[in-house]
Amino acid sequence: MSTSGQPQFRYTQTPSKVLHLRNLPWECTEEELVELCKPFGKIVNTKCNVGANRNQAFVEFVDLNQAISMVSYYASSSEPAQVRGKTVYIQYSNRHEIVNNKSPGDTPGNVLLVTIEGVEANDVTIETIHLVFSAFGFVHKIATFEKAAGFQALIQFTDAETASSARNALDGRSIPRYLLPDHVTSCHLRISYSAHTDLNIKFQSHRSRDYTNPYLPVNPTAMEGLMQPVVGPDGKKQEPQSNVLLASIENMQYAVTVDVLYTVFSAFGTVQKIAIFEKNGGTQALIQYPDVTTAAVAKESLEGHCIYDGGYCKLHLSYSRHTDLNVKAYSDKSRDYTISDPSLLATQVPGSTPCWTSSSLGSKFTG
Repeated sequence: MSTSGQPQFRYTQTPSKVLHLRNLPWECTEEELVELCKPFGKIVNTKCNVGANRNQAFVEFVDLNQAISMVSYYASSSEPAQVRGKTVYIQYSNRHEIVNNKSPGDTPGNVLLVTIEGVEANDVTIETIHLVFSAFGFVHKIATFEKAAGFQALIQFTDAETASSARNALDGRSIPRYLLPDHVTSCHLRISYSAHTDLNIKFQSHRSRDYTNPYLPVNPTAMEGLMQPVVGPDGKKQEPQSNVLLASIENMQYAVTVDVLYTVFSAFGTVQKIAIFEKNGGTQALIQYPDVTTAAVAKESLEGHCIYDGGYCKLHLSYSRHTDLNVKAYSDKSRDYTISDPSLLATQVPGSTPCWTSSSLGSKFTG
């Protein structure tokens, strides 16, 4: 009997030259297993870190009598088998040889399977996962899900070499504390290789992301998840990002038309749609870009700036909850630049006399 009162052995099992070891320390190494078993004979194969908690292993002796010798010794010993001070429970395996020392998770590939321990699904955002793993190379796709093993993520890199660099650096490590919610005290990463090579991401959402396809549609059911608070590298909560900007325009001394807004905002990337409307006695507009990155650059560059000299038509920008605007293709208050008939866009809006033109873009902006 062990000091914990739990039997170390099952006497009813058929002897095998392969022994099953349980309750090992986390990430027990092959060297530690060999050190424990070699006094009883020659070890020909091992299989480490088996099971959901990776605290089990198999050891194969060259001869059946050597395995019986080890089991018999610890069955009669007052001192239990131990590794790093933990009592190890030993029994005969129902297998007679270890066929393959490498599990599928040990074969290098470009997609990693990451188990995030110590957290619930909503504790770690997909933005945090991307921030951590993109430090090692371009992350193509991420898919998160919940399994019996806990909260997991599939992370696709360009090649196996990049994925291996990330795995070697992060396996067994913790996500930096400042990227986690206050109530999460610890968070460990267990990383193996996935058999996948190209993840099939159908929608952009808070559970999945394809960074190679900014035109991928957003899953409507995931909108609430997309608006969850995002924690930045400095530990402060950031405004949830979107590809659509909401512009509030102050001190409207001059006309701000769709054409004016298009000229201003297209300086940072392709503008897909614009809608102008009145709310709470002020003028606001929605400007849609094809992706979040372009919208973020425009927001950072234009926030607090004025369209006209003298502090007129000052822009205040935030991210909208919208991702795809439903606007009329061509009117004095809206425009869809993705339509296939460019002749509609060539006509000037009747009655619009903007005081500001694209040629004065550089001189008209003031802080």
